[in-house]
Amino acid sequence: MDYRYLGRTGIRVSPLCLGTMTFGGTTEPAQADQILRHAIDHGINFLDTANVYNQGRSETILGQAVADLGPAYRDRLVLATKCHGNMFKPEHVEDPKLAQLDPNRWGNSRRQVIEQCHASLKRLGTDYIDLYQIHRPHPACPNDETLRALDDLVTTGKVRYLGCSTFAGWQLVESLWVAEKLGLNRFVTEQPPYNLLDRRIERELAPACQNFGLAIIPWSPLAGGFLTGKYKRAMNAPSGARYSGGGGKGRADALLNNDRAFNILETVTQLAKAKSCTPGQLALNWCMNQPGITAPIIGPRTLDQLKDNLPCLDLTLTPQDHDQLNAASPPGTHAVDYYKGSWEAYEYR
Repeated sequence: MDYRYLGRTGIRVSPLCLGTMTFGGTTEPAQADQILRHAIDHGINFLDTANVYNQGRSETILGQAVADLGPAYRDRLVLATKCHGNMFKPEHVEDPKLAQLDPNRWGNSRRQVIEQCHASLKRLGTDYIDLYQIHRPHPACPNDETLRALDDLVTTGKVRYLGCSTFAGWQLVESLWVAEKLGLNRFVTEQPPYNLLDRRIERELAPACQNFGLAIIPWSPLAGGFLTGKYKRAMNAPSGARYSGGGGKGRADALLNNDRAFNILETVTQLAKAKSCTPGQLALNWCMNQPGITAPIIGPRTLDQLKDNLPCLDLTLTPQDHDQLNAASPPGTHAVDYYKGSWEAYEYR
């Protein structure tokens, strides 16, 4: 395994990160345990979850699966989670009025960051979190408030490193400036959406990360499974797929009726056939080896999906391959605007 440094830290991680968003949702605990064990057996030591994934069930299942491996394994893994989202929606609390009455149930305030860190530690069954990430920007909350809370968590040993997710380039640089000015621990990773359908981070965010030494940990490197080739032009999505029945948070129409997206997929499919691999494996390898990328996050729902992802580690793309992919999907562009809003000021309800 070609382990890579996590940004400017001394920690090394696998070039693929195991995302566990499906744990506790479409992936049951027994299957989650199989996925984790297979990933570790094949050298993956980097695991990612978030408090809001299935309202904490992902953290609970992941924590139990790590514990079941035995006490020696925890210190050999780099465990990442996140905070920001709303953990107390009316449908998930015993008394819905409690959620409706609380305007502080989400965001990046000191209260939220510290409370949610303690809750994540409990669900994960661990004394420390290797990488604690701010899941989304919260423009109304001052950067110094969030960073001071995060710095306190590092100082007390509950968190080792800090990261952010889906920040704009200017938001990232502002956070680094505030940390420098106040002498606080700074972000060492950024987790943006990045794949052959959406290369917008190449304009500003990726260069900023490279300049300031942040690891880039892309989410959705397969565009929600679109780049695996399971979706066909002018055909209904396969049953059970993310975008079947209009699923995927409204992204189904943006993808499944988009000729340019399918043109890119056709190029990926043709190259994959020439290399005797799957389209998904080729798309992952492309993402994994783009400038500044540390570890794309894969999110297998089943053990078979994980097994299909792993051969991407053994592929080699030539300069000619990259030329073909760049012709279909030019650097810095996007074919589908289904991440609209990620870089804008908004409130996470």
